Amino acid sequence: MTQYNPKQKEALDKVLAKYKDGLVDGIFTDGGARPNPGPGGWGAVYVKNNEIIWAKNGYSEDTTNNRMEITALIETLKSLSPEDEVQIYSDSNLCVNTLNIWAKNWEKANWTKKSGPIKNLELVKEAYSLYNSLPKVNIKWVKAHNGWRWNEYADVLSGLWTLS
Repeated sequence: MTQYNPKQKEALDKVLAKYKDGLVDGIFTDGGARPNPGPGGWGAVYVKNNEIIWAKNGYSEDTTNNRMEITALIETLKSLSPEDEVQIYSDSNLCVNTLNIWAKNWEKANWTKKSGPIKNLELVKEAYSLYNSLPKVNIKWVKAHNGWRWNEYADVLSGLWTLS
């Protein structure tokens, strides 16, 4: 399991103490940059029956909100196997729509779109390829800062770099 410094552990423990609502199964992801663009982080937590199976997070010195959101999904998808049946929740409508709707059409059009270049194309391609290799995995949108315990936990994970 990941080791956290005392400030990071305190921030995660506060989330668990404060929030009780929401789904108790699935993987929750989040990412962001402060400022945007600027340094940023991503986080993901996998829970079953309200118990953490694993939690992950990472950091980049120069990034954007969207890059960190999709990186959280990529790192999550890399952790799964084709036999895994799990629901992933992201608060990024952009990422959810990209993987569920738009990437299919962009791939058919040789990774182009009428309105201009696809931003973060290398990450989109990687995420889409991983997602397609996992037939029992679904990605759904969830409202950010909705008070759901594990959604809030993923949010704190994505910002742990600020507490190092």
